[in-house]
Amino acid sequence: MQAKKRFILIWLIVILFILVMCLLKTTRKPEPLLHLTYNVKDVENLPSFIDDWHQSLEVGRPPAAKTYEARQQVPYHSSHRKTNKNCRMETCFDSSRCENDFRVFVYPLSELETSGLMTSTRSVLYQKMLDIIVESRYYTDEYTKACVFVIAIDTLDRDPLSPDYLRNIPMKMQRLRHWNGGRNHLIFNLYSGSWPDYNEDDLGFHTGDAILAKASMSVTNKRPGFDISFPLFHKKHPERGGEPGFVHSNTYPITKNYKLAFKGKRYVLGSGSETRNSIFHLHNGKDTIVVTTCKHGKNWKDAHDERCDVDNTLYEKYDYGSLLKNSTFCLVPRGRRLGSYRFLEALQAGCIPVLLSNNWALPFDEVIDWNKAVIWADERLLFQVPEVIHSISETKLFALRQQTQILWEQYFNTIEKIVFTTFEIIKERLPKFQSRDGIVWNTSPGALVSQHSFTEYLNFNLPFNYHLFGKQPTSNFTVVIFSQHNSLNTPLYRLVRNIAASKYLTQIIINSCADNNGKSGYQKIAGIQILVSSGNGCRRFEPLPFIKTEAILSLDDDVVLTTDEIDFAFHVWQSFPDRIVGFPARSHYWDNSKDSWLYTSKWTNEYSIILTGAAFYHQYYNTLYTQWLSPLLIKTVEQSHNCEDILMNFLVSHVTRRPPIKVSQRKHYKEQANNGMPKSPWNDPDHFMQRQTCLNTFVVLFGYMPLLQSSVRFDPILFKDPVSNFRKKYKQIELVSN
Repeated sequence: MQAKKRFILIWLIVILFILVMCLLKTTRKPEPLLHLTYNVKDVENLPSFIDDWHQSLEVGRPPAAKTYEARQQVPYHSSHRKTNKNCRMETCFDSSRCENDFRVFVYPLSELETSGLMTSTRSVLYQKMLDIIVESRYYTDEYTKACVFVIAIDTLDRDPLSPDYLRNIPMKMQRLRHWNGGRNHLIFNLYSGSWPDYNEDDLGFHTGDAILAKASMSVTNKRPGFDISFPLFHKKHPERGGEPGFVHSNTYPITKNYKLAFKGKRYVLGSGSETRNSIFHLHNGKDTIVVTTCKHGKNWKDAHDERCDVDNTLYEKYDYGSLLKNSTFCLVPRGRRLGSYRFLEALQAGCIPVLLSNNWALPFDEVIDWNKAVIWADERLLFQVPEVIHSISETKLFALRQQTQILWEQYFNTIEKIVFTTFEIIKERLPKFQSRDGIVWNTSPGALVSQHSFTEYLNFNLPFNYHLFGKQPTSNFTVVIFSQHNSLNTPLYRLVRNIAASKYLTQIIINSCADNNGKSGYQKIAGIQILVSSGNGCRRFEPLPFIKTEAILSLDDDVVLTTDEIDFAFHVWQSFPDRIVGFPARSHYWDNSKDSWLYTSKWTNEYSIILTGAAFYHQYYNTLYTQWLSPLLIKTVEQSHNCEDILMNFLVSHVTRRPPIKVSQRKHYKEQANNGMPKSPWNDPDHFMQRQTCLNTFVVLFGYMPLLQSSVRFDPILFKDPVSNFRKKYKQIELVSN
């Protein structure tokens, strides 16, 4: 009986509850159907009521109260969704922003600080990356002109246990003015996830439609043709300049003291421990040195096992740097994440990397053919590694080692090159910009200095790529005479006559600083029709649309050269089209007492600069000079009204890593000032000191000294030999008195 009463009471309570709910529903004031006022095009702009607030939860921070009213206080952007795994350039990138040029916008730090977004300082490494972008040719401070956006919020280290971990990023990113769900944004990341699993997707925020340039990225998680696998590098990685590879010459024997080597941490447990715990089996103490240590982390003794003491003792017997330089192959097992610092260290040392990191997307694998520089091994087939490396021929070893040096020096030895390579990969994906051949990417001097717009427009060969495609430089040249005078003097008439006598001449152009209302036209000088160009602001290396040859002979208007001297120098340039080939030489040297580089015009056996007042060079260097060099370098030249020839020598030596070439010539290549003409600036002490200042400024901006000393001079056959002058090809060179 009691049970029956309880059953009836429960049913009465349920019925009463239903009646109350129905009553509340009928008395609630109906809200207007706002969604009926939206058009189909506005769907993306509708506020989302999905509980994506949980995305902002972070380790160690309690969840804040989240209401719709609170959401309305935050500027909302469309597509504020989770990371879009289906993104491709065609669907998640607005290429129409890149129609005019490829420019990168960095959010101004002052704007972020004012908005309360920068409550934490950026890491030194991320600040270096931002500085490099802002000082580069890619940068624009106008967001309307930007193709790519880079946030100033530090996203490099997303391990919550790291001191560089920045909290509350989701809220900060939602308040970025141009975020737009991440579209056209580029996010850099070196570390993701944390102990114990180090999940690569765990960034603590969602990237939406943004491109992710990420280290230790797996093939399966990388969005093809969209994300970029980024190299893992140390915090002290050089900003500019960079260290060269350790292989300075092609010496034999090809096989070094050790066949295979590794020295590093052993993970007793956790992510990566399966591989690191097993590699000790490869060690034989003879040609294979594989040593590990358990001594890492604050609590390493807690995970101490029976092998740790033996491993730690053996570990101390070998020097890491010595192993790198004296090993043919270097084992590169995965770390806690797929990537490892050891990868770039092995490349620099010319030690062929043997990779034990299944599913790792190697850095910049979209454009770099890593099969030419590394050996892939399988973590599951560890004991096959010795057999694999012993089966590689010496010819292939030699090629692999050479390729490590090319890739290291062209793309990885500075932060600047790493960032610029990322930009160039994105640039090549856009419809307006043609992609470069894989040969260009994987041979020296690399794609960073190979601007395809030059070859596309003029159908020219690049100065350093002739041998790759079996071509030869063209057999003619254009003369560009740089004149700062308002009148045409007698030396110029004489020079024009000598130039016109060359059978290799195509055209003479006078690049005039004289005020001619910016007009260009033809004039007759010494009976020869010459194109006079003006209005370019007296810029010597401005690319001129009138130039139709690969070779340019750059001359000052007071140069004294004969036809034979010009023809011989042109023949030398045809053999070395990537160099500056000319007559007047200068040099540089380091002065310990002044702790600076000094510039000298003394006649010595060595030189490092050929003045472009009388020199041949490839027209492509005009493009690199004006469109590729840092704006800070160009600004230095413009402010000093000097040093442009020194900067051109810096550029060519930086690109080719070779010195210029001097050809035979009479000792005095400039006439003394006469006939009422202005005195030459070469005799002005202030002019000389200014050039010395420029030299040191350029070194700072390049990050190193690219100029190389040379003692090579090219002379014609039988030059100054005691034989009849009629037997010599260039008869007029010695007949002209000094």
